[in-house]
Amino acid sequence: MRFKSVNSDFKVTPKKEVMKHFLFVFLLFACITSYAQPVKSLNADKMASIAEEKLALGDFYNALEWFEKSYKEQKKKDPEVRYKIASLHYKLRDFRKAERWYGRVVKADKKGKHPEAIFDYGRILKMNGLYEEAIEQFDNFIKVAGSDEEKQMAEIEKAGAVLAQSLPEDKTVKIENAGRSINSPQTEFAPFPVGNNEVYYASIRADDKIVLDGKSKDYFAKIYQASKSGDKWGEGKPLDQKINREGFHTGNPTISSDGNYMYFTRSILEGNALKESRLYVSQRSDDSWGAAEELNINGDFMIKQPTMARIYGKEALIFSSDMSGGFGGFDLYYATRDGESFSAPVNLGEVVNSIGNEETPFYQEGVLYFSSTGHPGIGGYDIFTSSWDGGTWSRPENMGKGVNSTYDDLYFSVNEDRNGGFLVSNRIGTTTLKSKTCCDDIFALTFDIPVDMNLLTFDKKKIKLNGVAVDLFEVTNDTPKKVAGNTNPASNDFNFPLEHNKAYRVVAKKSGYKDATYEFNTVGISRKTTLEKELMLAFIPKPPPPPPPPPPPPVRTEIVTVNKPIRFDNVYYDYNDDKILPAAEPGLNYILELLNRYPDMVIELSSHTDSRGNDAYNNKLSQRRANSAKNYLLGKGVRSERIRAVGYGEQQILNQCKNGVDCSDEEHRTNRRTEFKIIAGPTSIQIETKRTKRVGSSSSAPRRNVLPQAVPQATPQSSKQPVVAAKQPDPEPKKRIPVIEFKDGNEKDFGEINRGDKFNYTIEFTNVGDATLKIDFVTGSCGCTVPDTWPTEPIPPGGTGVIEFEFDSKDKEEELVESTVDIIGNTEPIVVEYKFKVKVNQD
Repeated sequence: MRFKSVNSDFKVTPKKEVMKHFLFVFLLFACITSYAQPVKSLNADKMASIAEEKLALGDFYNALEWFEKSYKEQKKKDPEVRYKIASLHYKLRDFRKAERWYGRVVKADKKGKHPEAIFDYGRILKMNGLYEEAIEQFDNFIKVAGSDEEKQMAEIEKAGAVLAQSLPEDKTVKIENAGRSINSPQTEFAPFPVGNNEVYYASIRADDKIVLDGKSKDYFAKIYQASKSGDKWGEGKPLDQKINREGFHTGNPTISSDGNYMYFTRSILEGNALKESRLYVSQRSDDSWGAAEELNINGDFMIKQPTMARIYGKEALIFSSDMSGGFGGFDLYYATRDGESFSAPVNLGEVVNSIGNEETPFYQEGVLYFSSTGHPGIGGYDIFTSSWDGGTWSRPENMGKGVNSTYDDLYFSVNEDRNGGFLVSNRIGTTTLKSKTCCDDIFALTFDIPVDMNLLTFDKKKIKLNGVAVDLFEVTNDTPKKVAGNTNPASNDFNFPLEHNKAYRVVAKKSGYKDATYEFNTVGISRKTTLEKELMLAFIPKPPPPPPPPPPPPVRTEIVTVNKPIRFDNVYYDYNDDKILPAAEPGLNYILELLNRYPDMVIELSSHTDSRGNDAYNNKLSQRRANSAKNYLLGKGVRSERIRAVGYGEQQILNQCKNGVDCSDEEHRTNRRTEFKIIAGPTSIQIETKRTKRVGSSSSAPRRNVLPQAVPQATPQSSKQPVVAAKQPDPEPKKRIPVIEFKDGNEKDFGEINRGDKFNYTIEFTNVGDATLKIDFVTGSCGCTVPDTWPTEPIPPGGTGVIEFEFDSKDKEEELVESTVDIIGNTEPIVVEYKFKVKVNQD
């Protein structure tokens, strides 16, 4: 892109002269020239004449030196020379010496020949931090001011001195000299940050005074670029001759947001006085800047310090200029970009601009930062902010102590992350050749701006909800970490300090209410900010009272006589095994209870097998099983002579499952049993039978468990007691079944997710039944779940397993999704449900 050449649309006007004594002369460099004639041969008048010549050339340093020599030689001190010495110390920003000389001028000026000296004296006192003394001088000046404009300026300065006495020190910003790699004893100015680790700036870059004796050529300000490594800035490197043109002071760089255009100024000085300043633009080509072109908005006036902005939705340049029609010395203007040129400059208006000077603008995201002498400030130039709402600028606000010093503070800028930036100042701490405040350095800023949150809790009817517990989490990579928490029993308000550029989650909880969650972040906040939030917690209605507990299982008392066999429903064995199963222990423990109740009772403890296998093997197996049951009781303290262990093999089959008959394992298991009968001691005993619920079963249907049942069968008559047949038929043998018991219960509430999110979950369970569990398949209802894996191998009693499933909310239009994972296997009932619910946020 090429910009059109300079046109003549703008009226040529001289630089504004009103209040010229109070316009700040921006010092770019110091110069010293020599004089051929020996100083000792010159009288005071001649020295004063030389000083006047230097002053006319803008050579302030040499003019001051000759005036001071002349004043020293004078027998009768010339008040005009004294005033010029005071004025030059002020121009050269040696405020300590200026204070002493202006004090002499004001004190000696009985006739009021230099009333403006009173004003200057007040400003110098203010810049030296002597606010009460400064206010006194401004009041004195208001009494003798020659115009309303002068009085207005004095009132503004007085208001700044009053403001300075009330402003607290701002400790949220850390300001440090950017270091010798960037700053030199000469003046550095106009830093422009690119990203967070790169800066463009302007400097003469000289380590000694520049002597204009015709031998020195490279004494012009240039634009430099420097990069940051860690916490340190590297050495600045000047841009090439396409930008830094010989014979001009080049500075005030600003770069467009896309990085393709750099706007800057080329200036001409006479001594230390600005004679000419014009705007240029350069377009980036690969890794370098192209040849500069002059902008069409230049005219016969000073124009400097551009910054990119958006005004009324258009790309624009804001800059400082003394063109005709302004409100003071230098005003801020804008010009919108129109194709390859810019529109005619427009004054930002009297809200931003003042009777003084507005300079060094910097614009970022609707906020304009600039320096001014025409708004109440605590020093010379102070930095102010004004916000653009799309139609008007807000009234400028002083950035306060910390950012502003009692001296001159200019060129405020903010980096990309808005956690730091730069300013230019002659405050104490600069690297200088003359006085401590003569020359400007670049200072680096680090912001520690407080950000906090005020949170209020309510119920859904917008009634204050006290006693809520609120936790604050910092979220990194979707992982929350609790950083603060508080419970307020007496109120509904909470406050949490926050950090910059963090993501947070707030969770509010109260018994009887659903949790409320709010997520937010502090990215990009660059001012003191308090975030306000109201959280609503929904009341959870109380569940209905639980049903009354079921009546206790019926207990039946039965009389058992000698030689009547008693079978235990749960003292069974696995096929081809003699190991006592855990489920057998309650039955054996009941035998132990009977033996303890009847201490003279002797029993036969018999074991039986099914018909599978040969007879001899089954006889041995049953004997081993009977011995296992006996050993269990012996381990509980029963004497061996009270128990006769007998293995009957397959001799006493209880059902049709004899040799050659095809039966199921459950039918065969009926015959793999343990029985006992009284063979000595009491002729009869009383036993109890009852129905109880199977442990771990999801069914409420009762079944036999633990207590024994009489077995009707013919038994040889004892020599002592007759055989008594059971009065009731033998019940059907108990069917063993697997039972699934979930580790965390069979219902799960997954809380809230956003529509489109997925999550995976693992269900853990145990087979608490008395049969091996076989899972055929697993499915999800409503298409809500996609089962991934489930156990395909049988799970024995006591064994564990896991089922993994996925939930995908992308097609869910309802707010509350209730679903199940269905497990189909050899359980009763055949389908076991795992229920879950999840709230899907539709926003």
